[in-house]
Amino acid sequence: MTDVYDDIRQQLFTLCKYQNLLARPVVVRARVLTAEEAIGNPEADDFPLQKGKERLMQAEFSGAIGQAFTDQYGDFEGILEDVLELNFENNFRRAVFVATLNAVLRSMNQIDKTVHCRDQGPDQCAFELVSHLKARYGLVKIAQIGFQPRMLESLASEFPLRVLDLDPDNIGTLKFQVTIEGPENTEEAIDWADLLLVTGTTLVNGTLGSFLGRKPLVFYGISVAGAAHLMNWDRFCAKST
Repeated sequence: MTDVYDDIRQQLFTLCKYQNLLARPVVVRARVLTAEEAIGNPEADDFPLQKGKERLMQAEFSGAIGQAFTDQYGDFEGILEDVLELNFENNFRRAVFVATLNAVLRSMNQIDKTVHCRDQGPDQCAFELVSHLKARYGLVKIAQIGFQPRMLESLASEFPLRVLDLDPDNIGTLKFQVTIEGPENTEEAIDWADLLLVTGTTLVNGTLGSFLGRKPLVFYGISVAGAAHLMNWDRFCAKST
């Protein structure tokens, strides 16, 4: 995992050095968004954001916004060089880096879709995801890493599906006729699956290395926007802005 972060960090450093950003006294802020600020008012109430399990960290850089999901959240203020020098010893620091990465690349117009979708966006995204995966991969067995309720609801009736999550409140529960499994089943689920559908939050919580290079992989969500661009990873995030 460290090698992946070092690669991403080095690419960002090179870009920022080329753009003469490292020496500029740029202030980077990351703040925690409430559930309503982050996703508006969807009709369902089963998103992790709404249950207080995760928050969105929001970084602002040169007028651009980047976000990242995390379960360890707080404020950070410094310059871009400070962020590039962070070690990644916990989820908070990784979230600061990932949100900032997204904001910086957004400011360079290298990426878009760095702000979480709102209101009916999650429903629409999940509907489009089914068509996207069918067109690209066919009827495959999918291991979904991370409980995203609207995606699970849409996928469960269309594909053979297993879902893994880290939240003990979800593990063992039946959601849309699929039993949510814990991380101890990761290797078995990967072996079973034809395709891995992986939340970008794995970039923040340090579990990403378990999934890279194993099976065809599609990331979803806003957290992984910048890293997917730099590392040429496949990402689906249809309704973010």
